[in-house]
Amino acid sequence: MDYRQALDFLFPLHRFGIKPGLERIEALLDVLGHPERRLGTVVHLAGTNGKGTVASCMASIFRASGRKAGLFTSPHLIDFTERIRIDGVPISQARVAEYCSKLESAIVELGATFFEVTTAMAFAYFADEGVDASVIETGMGGRLDATNAVKADIVIIPSIGLEHTEWLGDSLGAIAAEKAAIIKPGSRVFTAVADEEALAPIRQAAGRQQAELHHVSEASCETVAVQPGRLDLEITLAGDGAHRISAQLTGSFHASNVTLAVMAARSAGIGWSHIETGLADLRGTGYRARLEMLPGSPKVMLDVSHNPDGMSRTVEALREVRGSFRSLRVLLGVAADKDAAGIARQLASIADEVVAVPLPSTRSFPEAELAEVCRDAGIGRVEECGDAAEGIDLLFSHADGDDLILVTGSFYLAGEVAGMERFIFRSGKSGSA
Repeated sequence: MDYRQALDFLFPLHRFGIKPGLERIEALLDVLGHPERRLGTVVHLAGTNGKGTVASCMASIFRASGRKAGLFTSPHLIDFTERIRIDGVPISQARVAEYCSKLESAIVELGATFFEVTTAMAFAYFADEGVDASVIETGMGGRLDATNAVKADIVIIPSIGLEHTEWLGDSLGAIAAEKAAIIKPGSRVFTAVADEEALAPIRQAAGRQQAELHHVSEASCETVAVQPGRLDLEITLAGDGAHRISAQLTGSFHASNVTLAVMAARSAGIGWSHIETGLADLRGTGYRARLEMLPGSPKVMLDVSHNPDGMSRTVEALREVRGSFRSLRVLLGVAADKDAAGIARQLASIADEVVAVPLPSTRSFPEAELAEVCRDAGIGRVEECGDAAEGIDLLFSHADGDDLILVTGSFYLAGEVAGMERFIFRSGKSGSA
């Protein structure tokens, strides 16, 4: 099959939904000759918020150190190939088609899910290309997540919050236990989880596996300066001195994420100069839409926060740079299974205007209902539009050069806007520069 045929085969696999368990992924990996055993140094990440950022930090640091680094994240922003990268370069369309063809009969026989197939494809690609390191982000949870077929050398758990409670449990402790199950014998574990209810299961899992556990509090991190697209930190590790770091990130809330990546990188023997170089160029890994400022006027910022905790951090980061713009206008789209009211309450404290739009997905929160939720949250000016393009045009008609338009609420919405012709022209079609 060619690439288009491969996507036409892959995306309908979403109909199988979420099917926890490792039986199908292990069968797919068997067909591929068990590539999960040939991934170099494996960094496995689980958590509620921050794992995508830490994953990109790790991949960029590995790349800067001269190690060939695979990065597997989800979802993609514009094109499927973005999910699977080596040294920042997406997998080719031809290789996607090749792996789909190899796995087709097994996928049909097993009833494998979209994420399971994508995971198997990533592992095969990394192994076939001979990576020195693989940075792998879980899809949901950890214990029964398809990515848990790997044996992690380094485990990073940035945060734990209430999410996917129907699958992971209805308490922080239960969710943390599911995510901590990616810890394997001998793993080095790094976490910023502070709540004792969530931290206790991580500590217990590390103890059972005789894994080193390191908490971000073991390091000292001082925020030196915050600008759109740049975060200056001074990080001090025990016995390792203080070092000034500039990360290509917006918002001081990322300080713990960066510190975790630095701690993990140092444990892997990577020098400070390579850490500094890697963190200064996260876009080189394909890192996008985490408070990403697009060039042009009025200013447009892409964000993928999709739960109240993530949105609170977005709002916190915007407060830090509030002096850079006159008013904040928001294009908001939310998935039906997300806490739209909680997201709207966070935005109410800072948004001057919200335009609610549907997502390009069957799982979208209806725009009329989303607009009403925003009004209920106390947002003064709320409108709704039938799609993102109409919403962007409306916000552009209201905004001037001193305003900021924030696109937020979902990967789907950020991807749709990033793929619009006006923004492709401004930000570069590949989004990886």
